[in-house]
Amino acid sequence: MSVATAEERLARAYLLRVAEPPAPALVGFIGEYGPVAAAAFVREGECPPKVRDETAARSALCLAESDLDVAAASGARLVTPEDDEWPAWPLLSLTVAMGRGVSGAAPPVALWARGPVRLDEAAGGAVAIVGARAATDYGEHYAAEFGYGLASRGVSVFSGAAYGIDGAAHRGALAATGVTVAVLGCGLDVGYPAGHVSLLNRIAEAGAVLSEYPPGTQPARHRFLVRNRLIAALTEGTVVVEAGRRSGARNTAGTAGVLGKMVMAMPGPVGSALSMGCHALIRESHATLVTSVDEVLEVAGRLGEGGVEPAKARRRTDGLGPDALRIHEALAVRAAKTADQVASEAGVSLARVRSLLPELELDGFVERGDEGWRRVRAKRRETGSRQHAVNQAGNLAGNQAANTDMGDGCGDA
Repeated sequence: MSVATAEERLARAYLLRVAEPPAPALVGFIGEYGPVAAAAFVREGECPPKVRDETAARSALCLAESDLDVAAASGARLVTPEDDEWPAWPLLSLTVAMGRGVSGAAPPVALWARGPVRLDEAAGGAVAIVGARAATDYGEHYAAEFGYGLASRGVSVFSGAAYGIDGAAHRGALAATGVTVAVLGCGLDVGYPAGHVSLLNRIAEAGAVLSEYPPGTQPARHRFLVRNRLIAALTEGTVVVEAGRRSGARNTAGTAGVLGKMVMAMPGPVGSALSMGCHALIRESHATLVTSVDEVLEVAGRLGEGGVEPAKARRRTDGLGPDALRIHEALAVRAAKTADQVASEAGVSLARVRSLLPELELDGFVERGDEGWRRVRAKRRETGSRQHAVNQAGNLAGNQAANTDMGDGCGDA
């Protein structure tokens, strides 16, 4: 197992503090000289002009030891490219995009993380669920459904911990006791958004909360837009549940497309302003339409490997034999029928009908009354935990939608 040396960790903590992400010139400089030498050059001002432009304003801020101590006190750690835990493969997409000159595309210098899961494992075959902050009940319901369904199949759910769609997706994944990861646009210790502090603590207990911003960094609109590239890069695909025409969620989806990741969007009511962004993505062929967890897994491709197979839709009667099925279809829900009537209508012998009806009753397909046999009406059932996830999502719509905190750029601003 390889881990960063204390000197390397200090150097990267220093470099995270002195450069505002993304910092492509600094990232390239570190790649050429290594973090320790790069930090020394930056501190002394002996670096190329582009690197100096990214670091000059803060190069005198030598707070690396303090930042590491503050992080450790809150249970956080600094994960670096020298650590085995570093999600190198997903973040390679940012390195490739930076090499192609894509604006704003650069991998992080390091990542501050709080939570028990390893970042490389959480990012292996993960899906991002993003969308509007001022989401509708419809959007929050399906965000929770997607979060629950993906997490219950072993797929990590990434989002930005914003109100609305993000929070619903995180809560759905937590209800399934799965892994969910929140990527922030501020320091881990800032407690933003204020209404989601308890949610962030729950995420940190079972998953992870991430940021490339050092302790104490305050939220700002541009930081959330920069953060979105990490959500896109660390996942195999991004699902936009609800989004306006101009939104941070569409920004995340656009970045995912540039990075070669799968982009998906869920349709909504044609008159809903919060679905216009999704419809535009689909109409312009920038996203694949998805309406279920199975479709997300199918589109994302490799997520179906390793035993995660999309479940095929089944009718209650799919397991019945041919005679039992004919008997079941001959019965009605309201009007009772005798065994003789069923035999005549189904074209099955009376002896066979009399032997199969009790079996169908035991399996819950039919019921016997004073006047004869009736078909039992099929009822749609949801498991308690699934309903719990949906209920949690619905609870977001009230006071949080009216919260006046700054828009975070992952959902709609």
